[in-house]
Amino acid sequence: MLNSKPDAHLPRRVVTGTRNGKSLVISDGPVPNAHFHLATPGLMSAVVWTTAPVPRLMSEPLEQASRGVQITPQPGGTTLLIVTFPPDAVMATPRFDPVGADVEYREHLPGLAELFEQDHPGMHTTESIDYDIVLDGEIWLELDDGVQTRMSTGDVAVQCGTRHAWRNKSDRATTMAFVFVGATRP
Repeated sequence: MLNSKPDAHLPRRVVTGTRNGKSLVISDGPVPNAHFHLATPGLMSAVVWTTAPVPRLMSEPLEQASRGVQITPQPGGTTLLIVTFPPDAVMATPRFDPVGADVEYREHLPGLAELFEQDHPGMHTTESIDYDIVLDGEIWLELDDGVQTRMSTGDVAVQCGTRHAWRNKSDRATTMAFVFVGATRP
């Protein structure tokens, strides 16, 4: 279910295809599964598109970002996810509901939510190579032993199956795009 409000910014998705040998726009509008997380004020997640391990080009692509789609792709598959992170300070306010947040994450971020570590909030490891792009704002990439790297608009992290967390220590929201490419470990 989409939680939207009139002034909310939803990512726009333009999907193209081919009909009668000509390229055209098949759909143009908000990402259909964008979700404003109620238990974590300011958090928005939107799975824009996914592909199978061996994608097929179709003249009129089927919906590849339906509600409940697995975030973490199979080896060779991909997922494009956009997330707006509120400042970390939101998690210290009475409006943050950790139990409700867990329920929402599991419903709207299946396959990823289960990877978050109970004893180390935000830390997780995926079986993927991730291209993580800061679209707007600044955020800190935390790796093992608390090592943190500040990233800002336009910066890209390439994660190679590493344990990590994202920390928004700023006073405003940060929006990122994540491209997950499913991988296997040696």
